[in-house]
Amino acid sequence: MNTPLSLTQYEKILVILFLFTLPLSNPWVRGDGVGYYAFARSMLIEHRLDFTKDWLAANTSFRMGRIDPEGHVASDQYTVTNHLDNHFSVGPAILWSPFLIVAHGGVLLYNRLGGHIPADGFSRPYRVAMALGTSLCGFLSVFISFDLARRYMPERWAFLAAFGIWFGSSLPVYMYFNPSWSHAQSAFVVAAFLWYWIGTRGAQSWAKWAVLGALGGLMMDVNYANFILLPLPLIESLVGHGRAARERAKEPVGRLFLKNLLFFAVVFAAFLPTLITKKIIYGTYFKSGYENLWNWTSPAMLKACVSSDHGLFSWNPIVIPAVVGLFSLRRYDKNLSTYLILVFLVFLYVIGCYQAWDGLSSFGNRYFVSLTVLYVLGLAAFFDWLSHKWRQRGEEIFAWCGTAALVLWNLGLIFQWGTHLVPARGPISWRVVAYNQFTAVPMEATRTLKSYLINRGQLMERIEREDVNQLKSVQPEGTK
Repeated sequence: MNTPLSLTQYEKILVILFLFTLPLSNPWVRGDGVGYYAFARSMLIEHRLDFTKDWLAANTSFRMGRIDPEGHVASDQYTVTNHLDNHFSVGPAILWSPFLIVAHGGVLLYNRLGGHIPADGFSRPYRVAMALGTSLCGFLSVFISFDLARRYMPERWAFLAAFGIWFGSSLPVYMYFNPSWSHAQSAFVVAAFLWYWIGTRGAQSWAKWAVLGALGGLMMDVNYANFILLPLPLIESLVGHGRAARERAKEPVGRLFLKNLLFFAVVFAAFLPTLITKKIIYGTYFKSGYENLWNWTSPAMLKACVSSDHGLFSWNPIVIPAVVGLFSLRRYDKNLSTYLILVFLVFLYVIGCYQAWDGLSSFGNRYFVSLTVLYVLGLAAFFDWLSHKWRQRGEEIFAWCGTAALVLWNLGLIFQWGTHLVPARGPISWRVVAYNQFTAVPMEATRTLKSYLINRGQLMERIEREDVNQLKSVQPEGTK
């Protein structure tokens, strides 16, 4: 039996994989990441929500439409409170703060000893700390999901599912390549919320409800769409209310109701950072910056799944058996299977209603990275179903080989997307993708990986120039 501090064989492999891939963490802030990181930098360095320096120091494609020809922030970027319109969420900054505080302290100490590193939040130590924090969040989302899956399925299937989703989905792009975005952090907090809720189902004390509420509030701080998962513990509570009422146990009903109130109160308290920043930026607690961007009556749900314009299933085919596997989870926990299927469908509907459902510059459909834990659970259940259905030794070889093939395909597609062999925005040609997978990728991957590890700055500058050229080619000059 393992002691609390020991690791199983599969846990050790996951940790080794994380340490081995950690050099892939890319300490740059670009695109949407400028807005997310600005919350952390401005509060740490300037102690106020002044994002002017962040906008001026941003990458070229972010500055387009936000900075005027004279090099000043455009007047239409300011809100009624004279703050820059930073509609991005504050949650990633909360999760980065321990890493950035340590980095800031180290820079100040180094400078006091005679060093000369700018203590401005932009210099490399801060960006490295941010990237490491994001990579750790991404890894924890995988590790937590693995731990949750092995509670129901054999550990080998939980591991294979965790490995497959880790490298066969959109997660690695936002865990390593674009760490200043919010998606790896969102995967982590959603996994933590589900892990804690499932681990305490049926035995939730006052303290456990409070912890669950704190995780729920943080989950929404990181990604507003994560509110979809909040009803899960409450639905089970309603079941408990009904059972207690049938048994005429009035006191348990009262306690459950008060615990629900505590849950909501702590969710609200944990969500206060978002409400406060919205009040400061927009002058009201209830303006998110995403208003008028939703079409609730005509969701693009099918496109969000299978479109060549960053469809979830078409770009990340490993998610197909993962979602199918959520139905197989019924053999272990019928209620949980139903809950998670509903979560996926509601999430799909909400994203489908969003004007930019394709994620614009996105690898796959980046919004669905939040549901990483669902994919690991579903894929592990799918493998387990396959093993019972097949009942031969060959099913394990098939599962491993199939997962390896999907992972290799995904890594090749990541390479094509990252180096602009296919457009970063808009639909792509699957014929071109397939051709590149067997021609350009094998020839260029080794050389590009070497540049990524040794001359990353130059490579990132080239990628940014190509991205800017693509943007200029698809939109009239002067438009946002």
